[in-house]
Amino acid sequence: MYRFLARSTGGKSLEGWEIFRIRGIPLRVHPSWFLILVVFTWLSKGQLTTAPGLVMLPLWQSWGLGFISALLLFLSVLLHELGHSFVAINEGVKVRSITLFLLGGVANVERECSTPMATLRVAAAGPLVSFFLAIILLKGVQAASGYSPLLANLLGQLGSLNLILALFNLLPGLPLDGGIILKALVWHLTGSQRKGVQVATNSGRCLAFFSIGYGAFSLLAKNGGYGALWLILIGWFALAASRSQTQMLTLQNSLTELRVEKAFGRRFRVLEEDQTLRKLSKLRLSSSNEELVPEWVLVCNAGRWVGYVTDQPLKDLPVQYWDQHLLSEYIKPLSELPSIAQNEPLWKAIKLIEGSKEGRLLVFNSAGLPSGTLDRIDVGKAVLLHLGFRIPSSMEQSARNKNTYPLDIALPQVVESMISSGMVESEGTFDSRQ
Repeated sequence: MYRFLARSTGGKSLEGWEIFRIRGIPLRVHPSWFLILVVFTWLSKGQLTTAPGLVMLPLWQSWGLGFISALLLFLSVLLHELGHSFVAINEGVKVRSITLFLLGGVANVERECSTPMATLRVAAAGPLVSFFLAIILLKGVQAASGYSPLLANLLGQLGSLNLILALFNLLPGLPLDGGIILKALVWHLTGSQRKGVQVATNSGRCLAFFSIGYGAFSLLAKNGGYGALWLILIGWFALAASRSQTQMLTLQNSLTELRVEKAFGRRFRVLEEDQTLRKLSKLRLSSSNEELVPEWVLVCNAGRWVGYVTDQPLKDLPVQYWDQHLLSEYIKPLSELPSIAQNEPLWKAIKLIEGSKEGRLLVFNSAGLPSGTLDRIDVGKAVLLHLGFRIPSSMEQSARNKNTYPLDIALPQVVESMISSGMVESEGTFDSRQ
């Protein structure tokens, strides 16, 4: 399987240790992989050495053969993920890593494909590789049986497992490849990526509940054994992935539905243009020194906005000259400040905030006049409140002092994914006051 991961959805939870790179793609091994390697070694040892017609092998040889078989199985999983990865690269999508873990493997991509058919091709590549391996290995059984029954048994086991791997991954529910294919098909037919995600997520949730329920029933009936536990574990993982996908979709909906007017604050000061630099100095001294970025100072003339001033004149001029120079001498136009209209969606605001030097925007009302400011903390608070979370004031202040999103929520990565996948259209740089 493959998926787009962001920090907000637990993207770092499957990083593991990097062991080498394949065409620049880091191959990582999660600690849970060693557990499943031992389990598969034990299962393979029993299946390979107890088949009819095989001679009993010494203990160390049977364990060694089981270990080799388990490694070959995970080589098949790696080839499955490389199938996803190479097609993704061909579609212009960067692959961050391939990780082997308890339930197999996952290829982590930096973004989703921008079209449904590209998404389908990437998702289908893995199962196609597994089907191809299954055909090659199963065809080799007959040729190997006359030479070595043990080798024939090994090829038969690996071929069957690759066939199971391909069929299992084609089940129509996220996060499996079949779920991504279902999402792509619904997206293609309806023109709505969100609809595709919703259908595939609901399908994945149903499959997860069935897997957990059937596994629990088999376990209670005492006829399931390790297979029942495996079904429960797979169902639990699929349910967690489905919940993560639902959270991501809810987050994306929030960023398109919420408007700047629901989030912005008023973090700027106002001075008249006939005031001196001394007044600007006193204003700065009265402000908090803890914040990473000082508030903007906007300048008026009899109630009319004329521009803004920076602290640069205070640095350039000696203190004794501050009373002799007026703010009007150092006014800069408001158009130089990064800005946005208050009726724009928050995803656009995040894009502009991340592209600005200070990480904040000046908000203009419908009349084209300054009405407030918007920074990372304002955006994060509004999104979290929309999702039902209210952050403590101490946490808000800490984030404001660092000029970061509260709880380190990965909103820029989410917006990047929305743009790259075509969920929203990027308009580049624009004048939000028009």
